Amino acid sequence: MKTLLRNCVPLSLTEGSSGPCDIRVDGDVITGRGRALRPAAGEDVVDCGGRYVIPGLVCAHTHLYSSLSRGMPPPGRPPATFTEILRRIWWKLDAALDPDSIYYSATAGGLEALRHGTTTIVDHHASPNAIAGSLDLIRDALAGVGIRGVLCYEVTDRGGARRRDAGLRENERFISSVAGSPAFRGLVGAHASFTLSDASLERCAEIARACRTGVHIHVAEDMADVRDARQRSRTPLLRRLERFGISSRRSVFAHCVHLRGEDFRALESTGVWVVHNPRSNMNNGVGHAPVHLFPRRSALGTDGFPADMFEEARAGFFRAAEEAGTGMKMADLIAGGWRLASEMFGRPFGTLEPGAVADLAVLDYRPPTPVRASNAASHFLFGVDSSSVDSVMAGGTWALWHRGVPGIDEDDIARRASRAAARLWKNMKDA
Repeated sequence: MKTLLRNCVPLSLTEGSSGPCDIRVDGDVITGRGRALRPAAGEDVVDCGGRYVIPGLVCAHTHLYSSLSRGMPPPGRPPATFTEILRRIWWKLDAALDPDSIYYSATAGGLEALRHGTTTIVDHHASPNAIAGSLDLIRDALAGVGIRGVLCYEVTDRGGARRRDAGLRENERFISSVAGSPAFRGLVGAHASFTLSDASLERCAEIARACRTGVHIHVAEDMADVRDARQRSRTPLLRRLERFGISSRRSVFAHCVHLRGEDFRALESTGVWVVHNPRSNMNNGVGHAPVHLFPRRSALGTDGFPADMFEEARAGFFRAAEEAGTGMKMADLIAGGWRLASEMFGRPFGTLEPGAVADLAVLDYRPPTPVRASNAASHFLFGVDSSSVDSVMAGGTWALWHRGVPGIDEDDIARRASRAAARLWKNMKDA
């Protein structure tokens, strides 16, 4: 597919706005950018009417199965600690997942991501009673919506050796199956150090090395994780992960709420990606991650909340500003998602220059103040929001067109997802 976007205004977090121009797309790559480009034969010409255009956003850590948790009945007794939240809510939910609910949670979550201008999702999945093939279901759901995914299955010892080994196999199988795919990649998923034995951590790292990928794991989300490492191995949490080869430049560490200065200096040296999830951290009451200490290789995720990176960044801004006056770090984390995707796929994300992946969002945003390089981050944080997203291109194809999703009956998807959610909630109650 060949497309010429005329009269659009690129908006960059680092460069501000360069003024109106045309952008040429051929296949899934941007091939030209300039003023008054001439249409080529067979090219679809789209007049953006002076609208702003940004690169498609990246959600660097989430759980798509949470899409069907919205409005579900609360547990009989309110959880008092983070581990009780896991046991009474999330571990019951993931155990109740079946193929139908896995597929429709990913479809619903993918559609929401599109409407928020998000074109790449890094997902962390768990369904202990439906492990084999679960990542294919998520891949198919996201492919149907038209967006990219970096997927993994959560390995844990909670269900015993049989389920642990099934999770390891699912990761290894999926990583191999998407090798070379333009839209999907795989990581080795791991829940958290406090639910993994030494042997399990070592096997996760072995598969990651063999598959030339990294480990996607929750780290220090709650103090329970930190305390467990000291009790289990008489060593700090990060040292335990380093001992078994979990820390690498390809790995993704989500949360890192209860790490401190020397820990982040260690992460800077190993090159691990650190992902901040402010709404989830506040919702679970686990504390506030010291984002001002985060290494350069950091990004923003939602940890199960919808993949609305505008809202996530805004929530993170106010929390960080309240804590340490470092709210503007959120703009760096948005840009970090683009750098992470660039490494995962080996192609340029986060830019609208020729050679970049043709993932972009057209915004119906009319700023009342000038947009410059010095204030572009402020426009992202205080002006643009998901209601501004008019159209989204992913891989050179319009996945969202004037707020509609071509070729998808969204009402039917919503009905099917609602039925799947009702069954899921019943299974949780009966468990």
